Amino acid sequence: MNSAHLSSSEVEPLVRGKTWEEMTAGFRFKTAKRTVTESDLTTFVNLGGFNEPLFSDASHAATRGYQGRLVPGALTYCIAEGLIVQSNFLNGTGLAFMHMELWVERPVYVGDTLLAVCTVTESRPSSKPGRGVVTATVSVRNQRDEEVLVFTPVRLIRGADFIEADS
Repeated sequence: MNSAHLSSSEVEPLVRGKTWEEMTAGFRFKTAKRTVTESDLTTFVNLGGFNEPLFSDASHAATRGYQGRLVPGALTYCIAEGLIVQSNFLNGTGLAFMHMELWVERPVYVGDTLLAVCTVTESRPSSKPGRGVVTATVSVRNQRDEEVLVFTPVRLIRGADFIEADS
C-alpha cells in the first residue's frame, strides 16, 4: 500500500505525553534551556501592557539595585511553561490547567538562561473516568543553577484507558 494513502489513524504518533497514571509522585525531569532575549522582553512588555519602568529603563532599574534589564515574573513563568510544553510531557494528554501558586525567588535579567525542573507531587483519578488530576512543583533555574521562580501547576490529564480508546 502506498503510504501517501494511509489515514492518520493508521500511523503511530512520534511523541505522546504521559498519562496521569504514568505521572507518579516523585517523577522528575528537566527541560531544555532557553536564554531570555531583549526581543522576548520588549515583545512581552508591549503585548501585556507591562509599562513599568523596571522593565523598560535599565537606569531606573539600577537605582532600585538591579543589575540590568529586569524580566517580569510573568514572562519567566511563561518561558518555563513553554519549555515544559516543548518537552512533550503533556503532548496529547493535557486536558486543562486548573490551578497554580507561584513564588518569585530572585530577579531574572535579559541574557539569563533558564530551565525548569518539574517534579510530580501528586497524581490521582478525577471524578470522571479516563482522566486524572496531577500536581507538580516546577523550579525555574538560571545559568548559575539558582532558583528564580517556583510554581505548582494542577492539571487535568488523560488516562491510559482514554488513550487506548483514542488510538
